[in-house]
Amino acid sequence: MKISLRAARLGPIFLALILAGCASAPQMQDGILINDPYEGANRRIHAFNKGVDATLISPVANRLRGSGEARPRDPSDPIGPVQMVVNAGRNLSLPGKAVNGLLQGRPGDAGRNLTRFAVNSTVGLAGLFDPAGENFGLTERDTDFGATLATWGVPEGAYLELPLIGPSTARDATGRVVDLVIDPVNNVLSGRDRRAAFGLRVASKAGERARFGDSVDGVLQGSADSYAQLRLIWLMNRRHELGEDRDDFDPYDDVIDPYED
Repeated sequence: MKISLRAARLGPIFLALILAGCASAPQMQDGILINDPYEGANRRIHAFNKGVDATLISPVANRLRGSGEARPRDPSDPIGPVQMVVNAGRNLSLPGKAVNGLLQGRPGDAGRNLTRFAVNSTVGLAGLFDPAGENFGLTERDTDFGATLATWGVPEGAYLELPLIGPSTARDATGRVVDLVIDPVNNVLSGRDRRAAFGLRVASKAGERARFGDSVDGVLQGSADSYAQLRLIWLMNRRHELGEDRDDFDPYDDVIDPYED
């Protein structure tokens, strides 16, 4: 029994070593260094995500675009139901973003997100409207725990494509899990209310997908290699958000050498 328990504990370590041994070296794509050691598995997940998008998400997005709900909205235009859902879903994410602002040592951003949440949750009728942004100039400070890990010096890690979620990295995938744990909304709500909040966030993402549908369709359906194109665009955008888009950026340059004095 002791031997089996020890083997069970060492199993994940051996698995990690095997995967590391099979990992390929980072490569350049259009001048961008890409660390994609699990490309085979990532491509299979990408094919699944692409099929889900074509079958379920894209038709809904096309109907919304056809109705005019997904077009860019002028502040003077009356707000439609799709925009209300997007607003409410984004509003529910603000407390978690405020926590990450504090963890990143940015109390100003945290306070701004909390103030925005308070205004839109009350005056904005549970976040359906955005008086904080439209009337008070309190724009959102978008962030997440992946950005927090980057602030703490955690390296980007391998590129990953997650089922239903899409492009990510080892660092950002870990951040998504932690975001669920530290999110005040998830900790305050329970049962049906928590499921309703989660559904609202998913619907909000679907609304955003409809708004940028033409660009997404161009990458997924119009590219000779949609996987490589999406990977490149996502990594460039993410590194720009985190200030890691300098020409000499190396995803391994923050790894600590255990043998270094």
